[in-house]
Amino acid sequence: MHALSHYQELISEYFTELHLNKEPKNLYEPIEYILHLGGKRMRPILTLMATEVFDVDCKKALAAATAIEVFHNFSLVHDDIMDDAPLRRGNETVHEKWNVNTGILSGDAMLILAYQHFEEYEPKIFRELAKLFSKTALEVCEGQQYDVDFETREDVTIPEYLKMIEYKTAVLVGAAMKMGAIVAETSEENANLIYDFGLNLGIAFQLQDDYLDAFGNPETFGKQVGGDIIENKKTYLYLKAMEFANADEKEQLLHLFSIQPTFNIDKIESVKNIFNQTKASEATQKAIQDYTFKAFETLEKMNISSDKKQMLRTFGENLMNRNV
Repeated sequence: MHALSHYQELISEYFTELHLNKEPKNLYEPIEYILHLGGKRMRPILTLMATEVFDVDCKKALAAATAIEVFHNFSLVHDDIMDDAPLRRGNETVHEKWNVNTGILSGDAMLILAYQHFEEYEPKIFRELAKLFSKTALEVCEGQQYDVDFETREDVTIPEYLKMIEYKTAVLVGAAMKMGAIVAETSEENANLIYDFGLNLGIAFQLQDDYLDAFGNPETFGKQVGGDIIENKKTYLYLKAMEFANADEKEQLLHLFSIQPTFNIDKIESVKNIFNQTKASEATQKAIQDYTFKAFETLEKMNISSDKKQMLRTFGENLMNRNV
C-alpha cells in the first residue's frame, strides 16, 4: 500500500485529464465545471486504497473510483438546487452559474455517466459493481428525503436520525471501499467487512461534522461555525440535548430553534451553552468514539496482513482527529 498522498495525486491527475468534449455544451460544461472544483475526493481515494489492501494495483480501480466521485458530485448538484445554495467549494453552484433546468439535466447526465465507467470491467465484476451502486444510489436518495422530512417534524428520534445520516452519507463511504474489494476480487467476507468499516467510519465522520459545526475552530472548520444552529437543524447534538434537558432548558431550546434573528451570535452561544449544560456535547463525542471503535473492530476480522490493518486504522484515526 502507498501513502494517502499517492492516491490523492492519482485521482487529481485523472480528473485533470478528464474532458467531456461533447455537444450540447450546456449539458457537459456544467459537469466538467463541478468535477474540476476539486474537494477532498475522499470516496474515490478510499476505493483505490481498498483495492491495494487486497494486493491488487489500485489503477485497476480508477474507473470504479471515478464512478463514485461522479455520483457524489451529481448528488451535490441536485442538493444545491434543493437548498438554493449559492456556493459550492467557494465557487458558484451549477444552478447559479447556469440555471436550475441545466442543473437538473446535467445532474441526470452525471448519474448515467457514473454507470458507464463500470463498462470497463468484465461482466462478473461489472454486475457486482452495478448491483452495489444501484442499492447505494437509492439509499442516498432515501437519506436525502428523510433529511427533507425531518425539517418539518418535531418528533424525530435518535435512531431515525442515525438512519438518515447512514443513508445520506455513510453508505457511499462503505460502497466506495467495497468497490475496491470487488475490483480486487477478494472474498465476499472481506468485501462485506471493509464495507462495514467504511459505513461505521462514515457515521462517525458525519456525527463529528455535527459536533464541529457547533464547536469547531472558525479558522480551520472551512464553514460558518454554528451554521446548523442558524438553520434550526435538528442534529444529533440537538436531539441529545432535548433528551437530557430539564423543563426550562427544553423550553429555551425549543424557543431558540423557532426564531431567525438578524444577528445570530447570541443565539449560537445560548444553544452551545445548553448543549454543554445538558452534556449533549459529551454524548455526541462518545457516539463518535463508539462508531470509530466499531469500524476498527471489523479490521480484526478481516483476512489481511497486520500492517494493512494498521494503515486502515491510522487512516481512520487521522480522519477522526480532524478539526476541519
